[in-house]
Amino acid sequence: MAKPSASASANPSSGFEDFLPIMANKLGGEGLIGELCNGFNLLMDSEKGVITFDSLKKNSALLGLQDLSDDDLRCMVKEGDFDGDGALNQMEFCVLMFRLSPELMEASGFFLEEAFAT
Repeated sequence: MAKPSASASANPSSGFEDFLPIMANKLGGEGLIGELCNGFNLLMDSEKGVITFDSLKKNSALLGLQDLSDDDLRCMVKEGDFDGDGALNQMEFCVLMFRLSPELMEASGFFLEEAFAT
């Protein structure tokens, strides 16, 4: 399996560009997780310590997500809400960001295969 490139992926139907692979390449694993945590902190409800629909709607423009509809925002929270509490904790948010990045998921598989091969 070839190592994935670090170029940004674009989904033409959604207009979404995936910059996580570039960030991972430049920052390394720990740096990427640190940046994801910073993003979580920007989006979370500071009183509850989690990302809720309301906090996501209120703060989404900080990350360039101002054009997403309420339904899109609700779907994002629902997609990542593994424990069913209606909000995203930091781990759920980070897992969701990885899952939404096909190229980064592919790279993760590459590194996992490489680790098992040694």
